This record gives sequence, structure tokens and C-alpha cells, in this order.
Amino acid sequence: MDSSAVYPRPVLKKLPLYQSGKPPAAIEGLTPYKLASNENPYAPIKAATDAIVTAATSELVQRYPETTYTQLRTLIGETYHVPIEDVVVGAGSLGVFTALVQTYAGTGEDGALDEVIIPWRSFEAYPIVIRSAGANDVMVPVQDNGEHDLEAMLEAITDRTRIIVLCTPNNPTGPVLTEQVVREFIERVPEHILVVIDGAYVEFVRNDGVVNYLELYREFSNVAVLRTFSKAHGLANLRVGYAVAPEQICAPMRTVMSAFPTSTVGVEAAYASLSNMDEVMANTEKVVGERRRVWRALDALGYNPPATEANFVWLPLGEKSQAFADACGAQALSVRAFAPEGVRVSIGEVEANDRLIQVATDFAE
Repeated sequence: MDSSAVYPRPVLKKLPLYQSGKPPAAIEGLTPYKLASNENPYAPIKAATDAIVTAATSELVQRYPETTYTQLRTLIGETYHVPIEDVVVGAGSLGVFTALVQTYAGTGEDGALDEVIIPWRSFEAYPIVIRSAGANDVMVPVQDNGEHDLEAMLEAITDRTRIIVLCTPNNPTGPVLTEQVVREFIERVPEHILVVIDGAYVEFVRNDGVVNYLELYREFSNVAVLRTFSKAHGLANLRVGYAVAPEQICAPMRTVMSAFPTSTVGVEAAYASLSNMDEVMANTEKVVGERRRVWRALDALGYNPPATEANFVWLPLGEKSQAFADACGAQALSVRAFAPEGVRVSIGEVEANDRLIQVATDFAE
């Protein structure tokens, strides 16, 4: 039997590989730190870990989750003053984004590919999801300061455009779009085009012009806001995220969502964490303080990092990107190189950040 008779879809040849952050190498005498995946260096709050233990040791584990996630959606609705019908829960914000793309972009009945406009560089999973759905990703380069080029994104709109993605704060460069700027942008977007605001890092934002982008969902019928429990809540391993969008956008998504997108363990932890946002935000404040310290040090060293409102800093090192990542690796720090563009460094524990600054100081000499 010829095994070559079974072959994958041709589109797979066009998909970039998702490069997850690698663990740090073990170096004798040094505590290793992973600064490559934008993970929260602080553990989930106690209420969340207690919920994990309770759910994992109950009979819930051998049962399928309740697929509407009504309790968590209700709490999200009460917390942010949105109807429960406007909330969709999935496997992280990426899982929800995947459902959005599969629902609203793909290959048309005429064989033509829909288009999804994305900033670039941005979250590297975007083109993988878009191309897998049978659509084209239209990459609009970010500006030299790491910010979205919104005018260029508007100019990229064609009659095939179905979705525009705004990643704010932008991963991996860090700048944020104020809600007024986004409002003015959406006003110029045709109302049949879905605007997805990926706010995975919004809890780390301290810009007065940003709350949570939900006012924009209330003002415009073509807006979906993505949120996650992976970053600020420290629940990355449990894969819980959600979208807030008008019901007419959410309802069709549920057709393509997998039957059991996330677990009861994850949902119970997310519920407990969201119920104690004061504690969660206290943890983010520690990260923000370290972010400011690291950014200032790197800026003083001449690295010219863009202004960041996330839990990471971007170093536009160009051809030196891999060399810098290697220098970090030699000191038991893993960072994320996007060669030949730059390096993204997640904010970690104080000792990890101190060591990163020292590596950057030595590298600059």
C-alpha cells in the first residue's frame, strides 16, 4: 500500500510554524528563568488555586463540562455589564479567535478567498488561523515605533475584506491603541466588516485612554472584544478565554466551536479569579512596576524599546536579534527572538529582570 496516497491539504505548505517560547537551558549556578512566553511570573490567586484543587478532586473530572459555561458567562456579564448572550467562552482568546475566523472568513462560493487584515508583526498565530480557515491574511506592517499603522490598514480594505484585527497592546511590540483612536478607526470601517479587538493584555495597561474596549462593542454592531485568563490571571495552562460581541455575532460562532472547548477545572478557576479582581490587579501592579524598571534600563542602554503597556518589552535589534537571544540563553534566560526583526522579553521575577538588564548591559558594550 502506498502511504503517499494520503496527503494533507495543500494549504499546510503555506502555514508558518508557531514557535512557542522555549524553556531556558540549565546553567550550573544559575536559576533558570523563562522570559519567552509572556507568562505571569506570579501564581494564580489563592481562590483560583483552591478552585482548581476542589474541581480536580471531585467527580467533575470524569464528566464532560457543562458546555454553555453559564456560570462563568453570567459572572463576566455581571462584572462588565454585558448580556450573557453576548459572551462566548473558549480555549483561551486564541480558541475564540479561531472560531471567529472560521465563522466569518474563508473561501467563498465563488472560490475566492476572503481577506483578514492584521497588523504585522503581531501575534504569530493570526496567519496560521486565517490560512487554515481558507482565507488570506493581509499583513499591514506596524510603524517603526511598534504601533499599528491604522491609515494603511484602512487603505488595505477591499471588497474581499471580512475581518480586521487590532491587537492592543500589540504582541510582540507592546504599544496600545486608546479607545478614542479605535473609535475613530471603526467609524471609517464599513459596517459589514468585523473588527476584532484582541485585548489579551489589557489588565496590564495603565494608559488613561484605555478601560477595556467594551464601550466600543456597545457603540458598534461589528465589534468583538477578546479577553483571556491566561495572562493577568496566571491561568495560561488551563486555556480559558472569551469574546464579548453582539449576540448576532456570537450565535453563529457556537456552530463551529468544538463541543467541549475548555474544562470545568479551568472554568472554576477562572470564575474564582474573576470574583477577586482586586487581588488579580495587585499582581499585575507588581508586573507593571517591573515593566517600567526594565523598560527604562533598556532605553537608557540605547535599545530604543517601543512604549509598552503589556507584560513584555520589545527590542528592535534587527540582525542582532538571535545573538542577543543566545547571550540571554548563556545566562539561563530564555527570550523570544523574532529574527531578523527583534526580541521580545517577558517581564519575569525580579532576579530574572536584574539578570536580563545585566545581559543587555554587557551586550551593548
